[in-house]
Amino acid sequence: MAVKIRLARRGRKKLAKFDIVVADARSPRDGKFIEKLGTYDPLTVPATINIEESKAFDWLMKGAQPSDTVKAIFSYRGIMLKRHLQVGVVKGAISQETADEKLAEWKKEKEAKISARKESILSAKQKMAVARKATESKLKEARAELIKKKAELALAKETAKTETTEANAEVDKVDDSTIQATTPNVESTEPTSTPPKVEKAEVVNEKKDKEVQEPKAESVVKGHDTVVEEHKTESVAKKEDKVAKKPKTESVAKEDDNSINDSKSKAEEAKESSANKDSEPKSAKEEIDSK
Repeated sequence: MAVKIRLARRGRKKLAKFDIVVADARSPRDGKFIEKLGTYDPLTVPATINIEESKAFDWLMKGAQPSDTVKAIFSYRGIMLKRHLQVGVVKGAISQETADEKLAEWKKEKEAKISARKESILSAKQKMAVARKATESKLKEARAELIKKKAELALAKETAKTETTEANAEVDKVDDSTIQATTPNVESTEPTSTPPKVEKAEVVNEKKDKEVQEPKAESVVKGHDTVVEEHKTESVAKKEDKVAKKPKTESVAKEDDNSINDSKSKAEEAKESSANKDSEPKSAKEEIDSK
């Protein structure tokens, strides 16, 4: 029966852990095994290896064949070197003491390398943390500066608004004062001097001139009234023609007849009033002539 030292997967998805087991080569990967030698976690930096070196060395000396990954793990921990030296001791090439000394020296050098590697990883992590903190502090400072600038701008806007309102109020006050200063008092503008006396003859002549001018104005007004009345009569006639052309119902025709009669009566009243107005200026002229 071929015996192999290999890894058996454990853990859940994306968080794999492995057991170092001794199993039959014909059994499945995660199936039955003969003996468990340790564990291997590749997700940590550096990878964590927990193994019983004495048992692993015994199985190697019995002839168990390690897989490639397990062979790399054993060489990392010095188990493969120990097996090589022990084979030389068995063959008589070297003594056991020299083999143990060589193994101890190799382990010291390997432990120094591992410690240096761990320190470098830790220093890199620390540097990354320091750099992250520095960037975060810079971002916080920049945000604080932006907040300060926004607050300053808001204060500047508020002060500008208050200043503009105060300036407008002062301008309004100045305008009111200037207006009050420029406007003269009503009492001072009123004439204090008594009007001069006018003789009776001058008053009589002024009355005659007014009476002569009034008939002329009345005649102009009458002429304008006659023109307006003629225009009204023409518009009424046009409306009558349009009404006559359109077919109408009995009720509409009655309403149109009533409106036409009303317009005719209004036109006649306007003519009579104009005739009365024409007669008034003649009597005024005759009175002036008689005087």
